[in-house]
Amino acid sequence: MPAREHLSEIAAQTDFSTIRYAQCWEDAEVLLEALDIRRGDVCFSVGSGGENTLSMLSRAPSEVLAVDLSPAQVACLELKAAGFRALSYAELLELVGLRASARHPALYQKARPALSASARTYWDSNQAVLERGLVSAGKFERYFGLFRTWILPLIHSRRRLDELFEPRDPAQRRRFYHERWDNWRWQALLRLFFSQLVMGRLGRDPSFFRYVGGGVAAPIFARTERAIAELDLSKNAYLQWVAYGRFVSALPHAWREENFESIRANADRLRVEVASVEATLARAAERSIDRFNLSDILEYISEAGSEQLFDAVVRCGRPGGRVAYWNMQVRRRRPERLANRLLSLEELGQRLHRDAMTFFYSAFYVDQII
Repeated sequence: MPAREHLSEIAAQTDFSTIRYAQCWEDAEVLLEALDIRRGDVCFSVGSGGENTLSMLSRAPSEVLAVDLSPAQVACLELKAAGFRALSYAELLELVGLRASARHPALYQKARPALSASARTYWDSNQAVLERGLVSAGKFERYFGLFRTWILPLIHSRRRLDELFEPRDPAQRRRFYHERWDNWRWQALLRLFFSQLVMGRLGRDPSFFRYVGGGVAAPIFARTERAIAELDLSKNAYLQWVAYGRFVSALPHAWREENFESIRANADRLRVEVASVEATLARAAERSIDRFNLSDILEYISEAGSEQLFDAVVRCGRPGGRVAYWNMQVRRRRPERLANRLLSLEELGQRLHRDAMTFFYSAFYVDQII
Protein backbone atom coordinates (compact mmCIF):
# COMPACT_ATOMS: atom_id res chain seq x y z
CA MET A 1 0.00 0.00 0.00
CA PRO A 2 1.49 3.37 -0.94
CA ALA A 3 2.48 5.51 2.01
CA ARG A 4 0.15 8.28 0.86
CA GLU A 5 -2.82 6.00 1.51
CA HIS A 6 -1.81 5.58 5.14
CA LEU A 7 -2.18 9.31 5.72
CA SER A 8 -5.41 9.29 3.70
CA GLU A 9 -6.80 6.95 6.37
CA ILE A 10 -5.97 9.57 9.02
CA ALA A 11 -7.52 12.33 6.92
CA ALA A 12 -10.71 10.27 6.56
CA GLN A 13 -10.94 9.53 10.28
CA THR A 14 -9.89 12.88 11.74
CA ASP A 15 -11.42 16.34 11.60
CA PHE A 16 -8.70 18.71 10.40
CA SER A 17 -10.95 21.76 10.15
CA THR A 18 -10.07 23.08 13.62
CA ILE A 19 -6.84 23.92 15.41
CA ARG A 20 -5.72 20.85 17.33
CA TYR A 21 -2.38 22.24 18.50
CA ALA A 22 -2.18 26.00 18.96
CA GLN A 23 1.37 25.56 20.24
CA CYS A 24 4.16 23.16 19.40
CA TRP A 25 4.65 20.75 22.32
CA GLU A 26 8.13 19.56 21.37
CA ASP A 27 11.25 21.18 22.79
CA ALA A 28 12.65 23.49 20.09
CA GLU A 29 16.12 23.68 21.62
CA VAL A 30 16.40 19.91 21.50
CA LEU A 31 15.26 19.95 17.87
CA LEU A 32 17.75 22.65 16.87
CA GLU A 33 20.68 20.83 18.45
CA ALA A 34 19.60 17.58 16.81
CA LEU A 35 19.25 19.01 13.31
CA ASP A 36 22.35 21.22 13.52
CA ILE A 37 20.99 23.49 10.77
CA ARG A 38 23.69 25.30 8.81
CA ARG A 39 23.37 28.59 6.98
CA GLY A 40 21.92 27.91 3.53
CA ASP A 41 20.41 24.50 4.32
CA VAL A 42 17.11 23.43 2.80
CA CYS A 43 14.80 22.28 5.60
CA PHE A 44 11.57 20.35 5.79
CA SER A 45 9.23 20.59 8.78
CA VAL A 46 5.87 19.28 9.93
CA GLY A 47 3.88 22.44 10.65
CA SER A 48 1.87 21.56 13.78
CA GLY A 49 1.56 24.60 16.09
CA GLY A 50 4.33 26.39 14.21
CA GLU A 51 6.84 27.45 16.88
CA ASN A 52 9.47 24.85 16.02
CA THR A 53 9.27 25.63 12.34
CA LEU A 54 9.79 29.31 13.18
CA SER A 55 12.72 28.43 15.44
CA MET A 56 14.37 26.65 12.52
CA LEU A 57 14.39 29.98 10.66
CA SER A 58 16.66 31.44 13.34
CA ARG A 59 19.53 29.35 11.91
CA ALA A 60 19.37 31.15 8.52
CA PRO A 61 18.51 28.23 6.21
CA SER A 62 17.88 29.05 2.57
CA GLU A 63 14.36 27.62 2.86
CA VAL A 64 12.03 25.95 5.33
CA LEU A 65 9.15 24.08 3.73
CA ALA A 66 6.45 23.38 6.33
CA VAL A 67 3.49 21.13 5.57
CA ASP A 68 0.42 20.02 7.47
CA LEU A 69 -2.73 18.16 6.48
CA SER A 70 -4.81 20.68 8.42
CA PRO A 71 -5.69 24.02 6.81
CA ALA A 72 -6.35 25.34 10.32
CA GLN A 73 -2.84 24.40 11.48
CA VAL A 74 -1.34 26.00 8.37
CA ALA A 75 -3.34 29.18 9.04
CA CYS A 76 -2.04 29.15 12.62
CA LEU A 77 1.57 28.92 11.46
CA GLU A 78 1.02 31.56 8.78
CA LEU A 79 -0.37 34.07 11.26
CA LYS A 80 2.55 33.61 13.65
CA ALA A 81 5.01 34.04 10.77
CA ALA A 82 3.11 37.14 9.57
CA GLY A 83 3.45 38.57 13.08
CA PHE A 84 7.22 38.21 12.89
CA ARG A 85 7.24 39.98 9.52
CA ALA A 86 4.90 42.87 10.33
CA LEU A 87 4.90 43.53 14.07
CA SER A 88 7.25 44.54 16.82
CA TYR A 89 8.22 41.95 19.41
CA ALA A 90 5.74 43.32 21.97
CA GLU A 91 2.96 43.46 19.36
CA LEU A 92 3.66 39.87 18.30
CA LEU A 93 3.23 38.60 21.85
CA GLU A 94 -0.07 40.46 22.06
CA LEU A 95 -1.31 39.09 18.74
CA VAL A 96 -0.74 35.45 19.70
CA GLY A 97 -2.07 35.84 23.23
CA LEU A 98 1.13 35.75 25.25
CA ARG A 99 0.45 39.24 26.59
CA ALA A 100 -2.87 40.81 27.54
CA SER A 101 -4.19 43.08 24.81
CA ALA A 102 -7.28 45.01 23.84
CA ARG A 103 -6.13 45.65 20.29
CA HIS A 104 -6.26 42.28 18.55
CA PRO A 105 -8.28 43.61 15.58
CA ALA A 106 -5.73 46.36 14.89
CA LEU A 107 -2.76 44.03 15.25
CA TYR A 108 -4.40 41.48 12.97
CA GLN A 109 -5.00 44.12 10.31
CA LYS A 110 -1.36 45.09 10.53
CA ALA A 111 -0.22 41.48 10.00
CA ARG A 112 -2.95 40.54 7.49
CA PRO A 113 -1.13 41.66 4.30
CA ALA A 114 1.62 39.12 5.04
CA LEU A 115 -0.86 36.22 4.94
CA SER A 116 -1.80 34.07 1.97
CA ALA A 117 -5.31 34.46 0.57
CA SER A 118 -6.48 31.22 2.23
CA ALA A 119 -5.07 32.23 5.62
CA ARG A 120 -6.74 35.64 5.34
CA THR A 121 -10.07 33.95 4.65
CA TYR A 122 -9.60 31.68 7.66
CA TRP A 123 -8.68 34.44 10.10
CA ASP A 124 -11.22 36.93 8.76
CA SER A 125 -13.84 34.39 9.86
CA ASN A 126 -12.17 33.45 13.15
CA GLN A 127 -11.44 36.74 14.89
CA ALA A 128 -12.93 35.40 18.13
CA VAL A 129 -10.03 32.95 18.37
CA LEU A 130 -7.59 35.85 18.53
CA GLU A 131 -9.71 37.65 21.11
CA ARG A 132 -9.55 34.58 23.36
CA GLY A 133 -5.83 34.07 22.72
CA LEU A 134 -4.39 32.11 19.80
CA VAL A 135 -1.94 30.00 21.82
CA SER A 136 -4.85 28.79 23.99
CA ALA A 137 -7.14 27.94 21.08
CA GLY A 138 -6.19 24.35 20.26
CA LYS A 139 -8.03 21.25 21.42
CA PHE A 140 -4.87 20.07 23.18
CA GLU A 141 -4.46 23.40 24.99
CA ARG A 142 -8.10 23.33 26.09
CA TYR A 143 -7.51 19.83 27.40
CA PHE A 144 -4.68 21.10 29.58
CA GLY A 145 -6.99 23.94 30.60
CA LEU A 146 -9.46 21.41 31.97
CA PHE A 147 -6.68 19.74 33.91
CA ARG A 148 -5.55 23.09 35.31
CA THR A 149 -9.06 24.21 36.27
CA TRP A 150 -10.68 21.04 37.57
CA ILE A 151 -7.99 18.50 38.46
CA LEU A 152 -5.00 20.38 39.88
CA PRO A 153 -7.04 22.17 42.60
CA LEU A 154 -8.19 18.75 43.85
CA ILE A 155 -4.57 17.63 44.20
CA HIS A 156 -2.73 20.60 45.70
CA SER A 157 -3.27 24.18 46.80
CA ARG A 158 -2.14 27.14 44.70
CA ARG A 159 0.62 27.76 47.25
CA ARG A 160 1.98 24.23 46.82
CA LEU A 161 1.76 24.62 43.05
CA ASP A 162 3.82 27.81 43.21
CA GLU A 163 6.40 25.99 45.34
CA LEU A 164 6.74 23.35 42.64
CA PHE A 165 8.25 25.91 40.25
CA GLU A 166 10.79 27.40 42.65
CA PRO A 167 14.46 26.91 41.63
CA ARG A 168 16.09 23.92 43.35
CA ASP A 169 19.16 21.76 42.92
CA PRO A 170 18.58 18.15 41.73
CA ALA A 171 18.54 16.63 45.23
CA GLN A 172 16.07 19.23 46.45
CA ARG A 173 13.81 18.65 43.44
CA ARG A 174 13.64 14.91 44.11
CA ARG A 175 12.99 15.45 47.79
CA PHE A 176 10.21 17.99 47.12
CA TYR A 177 8.49 15.65 44.70
CA HIS A 178 8.54 12.59 46.92
CA GLU A 179 7.84 14.34 50.22
CA ARG A 180 5.47 17.16 49.27
CA TRP A 181 3.95 16.55 45.85
CA ASP A 182 3.44 12.82 45.24
CA ASN A 183 0.21 12.08 47.13
CA TRP A 184 -2.54 9.56 46.38
CA ARG A 185 -4.75 12.18 44.68
CA TRP A 186 -1.92 13.07 42.29
CA GLN A 187 -1.39 9.43 41.36
CA ALA A 188 -5.06 8.58 40.92
CA LEU A 189 -6.30 11.71 39.15
CA LEU A 190 -3.33 12.04 36.81
CA ARG A 191 -3.74 8.45 35.65
CA LEU A 192 -7.46 9.01 35.11
CA PHE A 193 -7.12 12.30 33.24
CA PHE A 194 -4.34 11.05 30.97
CA SER A 195 -6.00 7.74 30.18
CA GLN A 196 -6.54 6.87 26.53
CA LEU A 197 -10.31 7.29 26.89
CA VAL A 198 -10.18 10.78 28.40
CA MET A 199 -7.27 12.00 26.28
CA GLY A 200 -8.86 10.68 23.10
CA ARG A 201 -12.15 12.45 23.78
CA LEU A 202 -10.86 15.72 25.20
CA GLY A 203 -7.25 16.16 24.07
CA ARG A 204 -6.02 14.32 21.03
CA ASP A 205 -8.18 12.48 18.49
CA PRO A 206 -9.18 8.82 19.05
CA SER A 207 -7.75 7.96 15.62
CA PHE A 208 -4.30 9.03 16.85
CA PHE A 209 -4.26 5.96 19.11
CA ARG A 210 -4.83 3.50 16.29
CA TYR A 211 -1.40 1.89 16.53
CA VAL A 212 -1.00 2.14 20.31
CA GLY A 213 -0.65 -1.18 22.10
CA GLY A 214 -1.39 -1.22 25.84
CA GLY A 215 -2.42 1.57 28.19
CA VAL A 216 -1.13 5.11 27.91
CA ALA A 217 -1.73 6.47 31.44
CA ALA A 218 1.03 4.57 33.26
CA PRO A 219 3.84 5.58 30.85
CA ILE A 220 2.71 9.22 30.88
CA PHE A 221 2.59 9.21 34.68
CA ALA A 222 6.13 7.83 34.83
CA ARG A 223 7.43 10.48 32.43
CA THR A 224 5.64 13.26 34.32
CA GLU A 225 7.10 12.01 37.58
CA ARG A 226 10.60 12.07 36.12
CA ALA A 227 10.08 15.57 34.72
CA ILE A 228 8.96 17.01 38.05
CA ALA A 229 11.58 15.19 40.09
CA GLU A 230 14.52 15.73 37.72
CA LEU A 231 14.02 18.83 35.53
CA ASP A 232 14.40 22.46 36.62
CA LEU A 233 10.78 23.59 36.43
CA SER A 234 11.73 27.24 36.90
CA LYS A 235 13.09 26.96 33.33
CA ASN A 236 10.40 24.67 31.93
CA ALA A 237 8.06 26.80 29.83
CA TYR A 238 5.89 23.87 28.78
CA LEU A 239 5.02 22.67 32.28
CA GLN A 240 4.48 26.26 33.38
CA TRP A 241 1.86 26.68 30.69
CA VAL A 242 0.14 23.43 31.69
CA ALA A 243 0.03 24.57 35.33
CA TYR A 244 -0.85 28.26 34.87
CA GLY A 245 -2.09 28.77 31.32
CA ARG A 246 0.80 31.17 30.74
CA PHE A 247 4.59 31.23 30.70
CA VAL A 248 5.84 32.44 34.07
CA SER A 249 9.65 32.47 34.17
CA ALA A 250 10.52 30.83 30.83
CA LEU A 251 9.50 31.01 27.18
CA PRO A 252 9.84 28.52 24.31
CA HIS A 253 12.66 29.35 21.91
CA ALA A 254 10.55 31.08 19.23
CA TRP A 255 8.97 33.53 21.68
CA ARG A 256 12.17 34.77 23.35
CA GLU A 257 13.12 38.32 22.56
CA GLU A 258 16.73 37.40 21.78
CA ASN A 259 15.51 35.19 18.90
CA PHE A 260 12.99 37.65 17.45
CA GLU A 261 15.26 39.45 14.98
CA SER A 262 16.91 36.28 13.63
CA ILE A 263 13.51 34.71 12.95
CA ARG A 264 12.16 37.94 11.44
CA ALA A 265 15.21 38.29 9.18
CA ASN A 266 14.55 34.86 7.66
CA ALA A 267 10.74 34.82 7.74
CA ASP A 268 10.52 35.26 3.97
CA ARG A 269 12.35 31.94 3.57
CA LEU A 270 9.36 30.06 4.98
CA ARG A 271 7.07 28.23 2.56
CA VAL A 272 3.88 26.68 3.93
CA GLU A 273 1.58 24.15 2.24
CA VAL A 274 -1.54 22.17 3.10
CA ALA A 275 -0.28 18.71 2.15
CA SER A 276 0.74 15.34 3.51
CA VAL A 277 4.37 14.64 4.30
CA GLU A 278 4.40 11.69 1.88
CA ALA A 279 2.95 13.63 -1.05
CA THR A 280 5.37 16.49 -0.51
CA LEU A 281 8.45 14.30 -0.30
CA ALA A 282 7.29 12.32 -3.35
CA ARG A 283 7.41 15.57 -5.35
CA ALA A 284 10.81 16.61 -4.00
CA ALA A 285 13.87 16.17 -6.17
CA GLU A 286 16.49 13.60 -5.21
CA ARG A 287 19.07 14.85 -2.70
CA SER A 288 17.37 18.22 -2.35
CA ILE A 289 16.71 18.51 1.42
CA ASP A 290 19.26 18.82 4.24
CA ARG A 291 17.22 18.72 7.46
CA PHE A 292 13.93 16.99 8.32
CA ASN A 293 11.75 17.78 11.35
CA LEU A 294 9.22 14.92 11.29
CA SER A 295 7.67 15.81 14.66
CA ASP A 296 5.79 12.72 15.92
CA ILE A 297 3.87 11.86 12.74
CA LEU A 298 5.19 8.30 12.75
CA GLU A 299 2.78 7.68 15.67
CA TYR A 300 -0.14 7.94 13.31
CA ILE A 301 0.85 5.65 10.45
CA SER A 302 1.41 1.92 10.18
CA GLU A 303 4.81 0.30 10.34
CA ALA A 304 4.71 -0.27 6.58
CA GLY A 305 3.81 3.37 6.00
CA SER A 306 6.62 4.43 8.32
CA GLU A 307 9.17 2.40 6.34
CA GLN A 308 8.04 3.97 3.09
CA LEU A 309 8.34 7.40 4.62
CA PHE A 310 11.97 6.69 5.48
CA ASP A 311 12.50 5.47 1.91
CA ALA A 312 11.31 8.88 0.74
CA VAL A 313 13.62 10.64 3.18
CA VAL A 314 16.74 8.82 1.98
CA ARG A 315 15.75 9.47 -1.64
CA CYS A 316 15.44 13.24 -1.28
CA GLY A 317 17.85 13.76 1.64
CA ARG A 318 21.34 15.08 1.06
CA PRO A 319 24.33 13.15 2.50
CA GLY A 320 25.38 14.69 5.81
CA GLY A 321 21.85 15.93 6.51
CA ARG A 322 19.82 14.96 9.56
CA VAL A 323 16.38 13.67 10.45
CA ALA A 324 14.74 14.19 13.86
CA TYR A 325 11.52 12.67 15.17
CA TRP A 326 9.71 11.81 18.41
CA ASN A 327 7.90 8.75 19.72
CA MET A 328 5.15 9.07 22.29
CA GLN A 329 3.20 5.80 22.59
CA VAL A 330 4.10 3.97 19.38
CA ARG A 331 7.65 2.79 18.71
CA ARG A 332 8.67 3.93 15.24
CA ARG A 333 12.19 4.47 13.93
CA ARG A 334 14.20 4.00 10.79
CA PRO A 335 14.11 0.38 9.51
CA GLU A 336 17.25 -1.69 9.93
CA ARG A 337 17.43 -2.30 6.18
CA LEU A 338 18.25 1.41 5.77
CA ALA A 339 21.15 1.33 8.23
CA ASN A 340 23.58 1.92 5.36
CA ARG A 341 21.68 5.09 4.36
CA LEU A 342 20.59 6.46 7.75
CA LEU A 343 23.06 6.37 10.63
CA SER A 344 21.28 6.43 14.01
CA LEU A 345 22.96 8.93 16.33
CA GLU A 346 21.95 6.95 19.42
CA GLU A 347 23.90 8.79 22.11
CA LEU A 348 22.83 12.21 20.84
CA GLY A 349 19.17 11.23 20.67
CA GLN A 350 19.17 9.70 24.14
CA ARG A 351 20.93 12.70 25.70
CA LEU A 352 18.59 15.17 24.07
CA HIS A 353 15.57 13.13 25.14
CA ARG A 354 16.78 13.25 28.75
CA ASP A 355 17.30 17.01 28.51
CA ALA A 356 13.98 17.80 26.79
CA MET A 357 11.61 20.06 28.71
CA THR A 358 8.65 18.43 26.92
CA PHE A 359 8.33 15.42 29.14
CA PHE A 360 5.62 13.19 27.68
CA TYR A 361 7.55 11.61 24.78
CA SER A 362 8.99 8.12 25.17
CA ALA A 363 11.93 8.62 22.80
CA PHE A 364 13.69 11.09 20.52
CA TYR A 365 15.66 9.89 17.51
CA VAL A 366 18.26 11.60 15.36
CA ASP A 367 19.47 9.98 12.14
CA GLN A 368 22.22 11.19 9.81
CA ILE A 369 21.86 10.73 6.07
CA ILE A 370 24.77 8.87 4.52
